[in-house]
Order: sequence, then structure tokens, then C-alpha cells
Amino acid sequence: MNEQIVFAATSLAAITIVAFAMLRGWQGWLTLKEHELERGVPTAPKYEPEPDEPVGDGRERIEIADLKHRIRKLEAIASGVDL
Repeated sequence: MNEQIVFAATSLAAITIVAFAMLRGWQGWLTLKEHELERGVPTAPKYEPEPDEPVGDGRERIEIADLKHRIRKLEAIASGVDL
């Protein structure tokens, strides 16, 4: 019983120390980002697509490709071709 209490107290202390360290790191990161915003430093480079690259959200392109695939399947079913 005594060993379990010691183990539980030690675990709780370790978790508390790790949580405070992570909180301190998070606060430091937020302070860094605030300073970057005040100075006007861009946080990430802007992505510029190539001239022949389609512009748009990746999900939109995936949805369009999925719709085209479904249309091909329906056309094949309508013409009697088995896929």
C-alpha cells in the first residue's frame, strides 16, 4: 500500500512538471509569434503555383476527379459495358 502511494505521488509530480514545462514552451512560442506579427515578419513563405498548375483547393480537385470517375462508371453501365 505504501509503495503505491509513493508511486502515485511520484507520477503526479512528474506529470505536473512536464505539464508546466510544456505550458512554458507554449507561452514562449506565442510570445515569439506576437513579436513577429508586430514586426511584420511573414510567418511562412507564400506559395505561388506554376503557370500551368491548376489553381484551387486540393479537396476540390479530388472531388472533381471522383465525380468524373463516377460519370465514367455510369456511362459504362448505360452502354452495357461491364467494369
